[in-house]
Parts: sequence; structure tokens; C-alpha cells
Amino acid sequence: MDLTHNGEIMKDKYERKIEYLRISVTDRCNLRCRYCMPQDGISDKKSHDDMLSLEEIYEVVKVCASLGMRKVRITGGEPLTRKGVSGLIKNINKIDSIKDIAITTNGIQLKEKAKDLKESGLKRVNISLDTLDAEKYKYITRFGSLKDVLEGIDESKKVRLLPIKINTVLIGGFNDDEIEDFVNLTVYDDIHVRFIELMPIGQASEWAKEKFVSNTLILDRFNELKPIPREDESSPAVYYKLPGAKGTVGLINPISHHFCKNCNRIRLTADGKIKPCLHSNQEIDVKEALRSGKDIRVIVESAIKAKPQRHHINEGENVKRDMMRIGG
Repeated sequence: MDLTHNGEIMKDKYERKIEYLRISVTDRCNLRCRYCMPQDGISDKKSHDDMLSLEEIYEVVKVCASLGMRKVRITGGEPLTRKGVSGLIKNINKIDSIKDIAITTNGIQLKEKAKDLKESGLKRVNISLDTLDAEKYKYITRFGSLKDVLEGIDESKKVRLLPIKINTVLIGGFNDDEIEDFVNLTVYDDIHVRFIELMPIGQASEWAKEKFVSNTLILDRFNELKPIPREDESSPAVYYKLPGAKGTVGLINPISHHFCKNCNRIRLTADGKIKPCLHSNQEIDVKEALRSGKDIRVIVESAIKAKPQRHHINEGENVKRDMMRIGG
């Protein structure tokens, strides 16, 4: 097994290069999306000491960078609810070997924070948005304002947090009648819409199964979408484009299709667990090692070694953690 520690990218036992770290900085969120979080929020709230500090997160990033990781994505819950997240981004940006820092957000706070995030070193944003209808948005998020998100997208354009990717979870009976509206967002703007299959994870697993719609529906309805070559083979999305459009349409199909062959990522949860695979219950504790002064490099290496060849979520394996606690 290739476990080089001289700045080269570390490989797992299936010869995949592991170069992408996704970090959940919080399991809290300012929305209550029906497929993600209970209406009253998290019932078993963790204490401050249960969560990694931003300084501890930074220590993990430094070790991962020394093992060849080049990309970092900040996630939540909703990451912009975590106080000091722009400072964490600023510190990560100082690590020479980290070439790309992105964030996944619901966009509610982007209007006020996009400029600071850009100045801190953030390169781009992914915005979770499941409907372009204000009333439906309020319904699915339980109280969110679509206006806040649209203003956040505009501000992200102004400060050049580009490219902007919109992540849309396809939900049967809810937004499958808006597919054309989302596809048309890509025509005149450099916006990349990615449709994601609804995943049966955590407390919303049964609800998700009832509302599941395969992404093949999009290609069935839009035969003018033409496939385009992948720039990054590790991307979970397969991309398409309308003739003459500025942006692209991506399909992420974790249920109907595997994209495990080229998976290049591991995840760090807000409470200090490394998940080698999103769709698995396997977790490796790094928090205890950090706080007891142990060599966390060994922990990260073991997480990479433990990365499974593929997930089994579409074969009945049930991921117990809610997505908000994992950081998707």
C-alpha cells in the first residue's frame, strides 16, 4: 500500500488518491428541512466540550495536508452559524499545500458574510436550494425565506465566490415539477445546478424512501441535455449541458448508481470522528487523540486504510447518523 508522507497524495488500499477533506464545523442549523432535521431541532444536543474547537479542527487539517490532501470543504449543519468560521478558513488558506477551500451552505447568511468569506480565502460556494417557490421553500425548511437565499447568491456573484453550484435534492411530489426551472438557471448564468437523489439517512430515512425519485427522470424529460466530459474523475456528479448554456446540470446518484470507484474523500464530524465513507456507520475517533496528545497522524492514516471499496446504502444498510451530524 502506498502511504507516502513526503507531500505526495496518500492512497487507500484500493489505490484511490485521498486528497479531499470535508469538515463539519457544527451540527446546528438555522433551518429545519423536513428530510434532514426534526421540527424542534436536535434533541440530544452535545455540550461545547463534546465538539471540536476550531483550533483542533485546524490541527487535523494540517496533518491531512501533510499526507497530501489538497482540497477542503466546510460543511455543517449550517457552517455559517459557527462563530469564527471565517477565521478557520483564513488559517487553512495559509497552508501552502491546500489549493481549494469551499463551503456548502443553505445561503441564508451569505448576503452579509460572502465578502468576509472571500477575503478570508474561500474560493467558492455550494448552495443547498430545493425549490424556487417562496411558499414551498418555507414549507420544506419549515420557516426559511427564499429571498434571503437569492440575495446571498447575488452577493456571492458580486464578490466572485465562483463557480456557484446549487445543490437540489429531488423530492417526489414536491419539486419534481420544478426541474425545468432549475435547468434554465444554467442558460444565462455561470451557475451549475446539481440534482441529488434523496438519501435514506438518519431520522428521515423512511420519509426519504417514500419521496425518492431517480435522477434518470431529468434525462427522460430533457433529451436536449448533452453529456460533457468530466474535468474531475473523483466528482460524484455526471455533467450535462444545454446547447449554448453558460452553466451545467449535474446528476449525483448515490442510490441508483455508485460513484465509489473514484471517491477521494474522508470526512471529519463536528464532534471529532473521522468517517472514511459518508454512507457507512464506521467512525474513527480523533478527538480523544487530540486531547491526550497522541499522534493524530496515525489516526488519519488508519481512517484512510479503513475506507471501504464502496457503500451499501442501496442494499439495505441504514446509516444511523443524521446528515446534519455528518456534514454531507
